Amino acid sequence: MFSTVVQPSVVSIFSSTGTAPLQLFEASVDPSLPADYFIHLLHDEASLPKPAAPAALIPPPSLETTSDGQGYSLNQTVLQIQSPTLWTTYIQCPPVGGPLPSGHSDLGARDKSSDLGLKHPWMHIQVRNMGRQWSLEVGLVDQSGRMGILRLSTFQKQPRLRLPMSPNSYPLLHLPLAFPPSSSRPLTAWSTVTLCLPSYLPYFSSPKLIAQGDDPVDDEHTFRNARANVGSIPSGTYSHVAYIRVYATCRLRRIWFDESGPSQKVPWEFELYGNE
Repeated sequence: MFSTVVQPSVVSIFSSTGTAPLQLFEASVDPSLPADYFIHLLHDEASLPKPAAPAALIPPPSLETTSDGQGYSLNQTVLQIQSPTLWTTYIQCPPVGGPLPSGHSDLGARDKSSDLGLKHPWMHIQVRNMGRQWSLEVGLVDQSGRMGILRLSTFQKQPRLRLPMSPNSYPLLHLPLAFPPSSSRPLTAWSTVTLCLPSYLPYFSSPKLIAQGDDPVDDEHTFRNARANVGSIPSGTYSHVAYIRVYATCRLRRIWFDESGPSQKVPWEFELYGNE
């Protein structure tokens, strides 16, 4: 998508306050339970407008206000991604033109020409904790074109590496993610999750992480077989991002990439401001 264009130092691919927030994304919902599954733009503080019936909105957890009356919500439009079953409802960039397998490392045959193609080493996502399980997924590609899936989830307890066992599957590095507890009295209910993408590539080649998985396996033997079977375990130098997938349940404000991470100055509209 972006591999053939000149990439500025900061690239925003999603903004809930933009004119077409999901222009670069594909949305997937489970139609079997229309009251529970939806992707909907609303005002963060007021939680309005409500989604069309029969959908029932999950409100965010109740939070106190500060002593000066300042709230923890945003006075902005945000995107709510909601589902009681995490894997069935998500947004993905770039679009693939059809349904995708969810919750697995088997994504089918990959069209490398359709990769997102952003080469920035840092990724940022602004998200509000809805008190439900939530997960984020990023496809990382090395200089040899080999992809690994980085998944961060609030329900994951230990790092786990799942190896590719078929030609259309990819190594999956599943890491735990935690929001700040309410007892820490954060300035806002929102968090900015920042990822240094190149730093995760070496972990796709770590047999030690396989031992922390749920399946009793011969780690070194499985690692050798997987590498021989696919030959696609990423290692070495980071190249670019293939795709991003954001699962339910959360509220989402912005996703962007940059060159220097937290030390880089970003436009003022990227900052989080509590409602006054």
